[in-house]
Amino acid sequence: MSCLQTIQDYGLRAIGIGERLLPREDFTLCHQFTLIGSGMIWNIYFGLLALTLGFFLATALAMGKASSRTLFRKPSEWFIFLFRGSPLFIQFFFAYFLFLNLKSVHPFFEPFTAAWLGALVVLFFNTAAYSAEIFYGALLSIPKGDIEAADAYGLSGWSRFTRVIWPTMLRLAWPGYTNEAIFLFHATALVFFSGFPAWQQRGDALYYASYFADKTFNPFVPYPILAFYFILLTLIVIAVFGFVNKRLNRHLPQNTRQKIRLRPNLIR
Repeated sequence: MSCLQTIQDYGLRAIGIGERLLPREDFTLCHQFTLIGSGMIWNIYFGLLALTLGFFLATALAMGKASSRTLFRKPSEWFIFLFRGSPLFIQFFFAYFLFLNLKSVHPFFEPFTAAWLGALVVLFFNTAAYSAEIFYGALLSIPKGDIEAADAYGLSGWSRFTRVIWPTMLRLAWPGYTNEAIFLFHATALVFFSGFPAWQQRGDALYYASYFADKTFNPFVPYPILAFYFILLTLIVIAVFGFVNKRLNRHLPQNTRQKIRLRPNLIR
């Protein structure tokens, strides 16, 4: 079988398109690159959706934590503390068993016991909590002069938030938020170890890397391939977020613009 034929057969297998059964023998580099790359579709799915949805929840949580009203501040503080204070790995297991119990109560919760939705919910809440703390710190760092200038122009309420506070918060928080986005995509590999099962052997990239490591008894080929894909994904995230960072700081002099520095977290 040629490499092109292998890509056609297994390139989209992780989402149910192509060969249904995994290869059993005669594994080639093309097999491993193709199937692990196919599994990366799920890692991108988890990371992209959790990051996009979590961005809006994080903004609301940051505003709630900065609020002077206890009704908004306390729930935001406890939500952030809960998901930042416990390991993501443990959150996956607790969520899985919670959804299993809820499934027996009502069939509405049945999809949540699958990785495509249940694991996504956990990642969504986790990244929202970490991002909210970053945004909250940026809110506290907004120069008072900016807010006073908005008041002088007669801006108040929603208009002051959307035209002054929120853009300034994003500009200050964006370098730290970039590192959170990178870690989130890396954290999607933990879905493989969580209790959420892979449906019909259609797992993420680590699922296929582990499959080849078990079948060939040689982890030194599939895992470096997996690392290569994640490094490539990281470079893409840095490029996209770097472009957004330039747009957010385009009105500032060149020597005062904040630059994105990659500071990966070693442990969560």
